[in-house]
Amino acid sequence: QVQLVESGGGAVQPGDSLRLSCAASGRFFELISMGWYRQRPGKQRELVAIVGNDYSINYGDSVKDRFTISGNYVKKMVYLQMNSLEPGDTAGYYCFARAQLATPVPSVYWGQGVQVTVSS
Repeated sequence: QVQLVESGGGAVQPGDSLRLSCAASGRFFELISMGWYRQRPGKQRELVAIVGNDYSINYGDSVKDRFTISGNYVKKMVYLQMNSLEPGDTAGYYCFARAQLATPVPSVYWGQGVQVTVSS
């Protein structure tokens, strides 16, 4: 099992910045990738960014050039630096991890989510 604990959400004004953090713990052989999804009001959950354990990175189209993901697989942490926040970024942000346990295939785990609200 993998436990994920997020922190760093909050209410900010347009143009502000926030940094989300996610810590992974538990019993697993390997963390394969970690990242963030978000769910905006009335919309489906969408990929924000993912960083693999080789430190390869992919971003969702809606956040490119404004958000930066980073990971530390030694500390089992993933971070999301969000700059130039817009009201459209208001969402629940969910950390996820894909991990290899003692099973034939990797499993995906989710954090509880943190709320980010951007409004003036």
